[in-house]
Amino acid sequence: MSQKIAILHTSFVFVSVEPVITDLITELIPDAEILHFVDSDVLATVVREQGISSKSEERMTHLAQAAEAAGADLIFSACSSLGPALDVAARAVGVPVIKIDEAMALRAASEGIRIGVLATVPTTLGPTSDLIQAKADGLNRQIQIEQRLCEGAFDVLMAGNRDEHDAMITAQAVDLAKRVDMIVLAQASMSRLAESLTKTTGLVVLASPRMGVEYLAERAHMLPA
Repeated sequence: MSQKIAILHTSFVFVSVEPVITDLITELIPDAEILHFVDSDVLATVVREQGISSKSEERMTHLAQAAEAAGADLIFSACSSLGPALDVAARAVGVPVIKIDEAMALRAASEGIRIGVLATVPTTLGPTSDLIQAKADGLNRQIQIEQRLCEGAFDVLMAGNRDEHDAMITAQAVDLAKRVDMIVLAQASMSRLAESLTKTTGLVVLASPRMGVEYLAERAHMLPA
């Protein structure tokens, strides 16, 4: 019997604009049945409120509970900004909850020293940086993190203008590369630029989707058949 993997979304970007996560799960866990659960306003709420309120935590918890009620074997969170809310949600369900940026944060903390965190949504900078720092603390490694916001790029992407979005991120990455030895793309919506940015900057550029789904696949293979 195929496993049910629920993806929790906080915008429609990975459903309609960039279906990278669905494509990766189809590639790496071909027998999985994919379920999508979307609260398309909660990210906007977090941006507007400049932080994660208890109400936003409740909304992510309800999303996870809905996924559990639908019979999900694993829950995969596609949103880095809501990472702390997923920690709360994970305690409310009996199904394993996996964050898209968990594996990426561990690699950054393991290999980087001066790490640039590049985001297109301001609320992603803190949670991504905190997750990398927590992984580094767990490894007893000293790191420095420089945050960089590519303001307006996410709105440009959601409006359907990929080329302008990509140019904005590339310009910021080139400037950031002067100050760091590794760049972390804080949102999965930036991931397809990782290879080109690696060539442009000459640095290791990490993106979450493939690493996150590879970790998801490992967890899926550990589940009882």
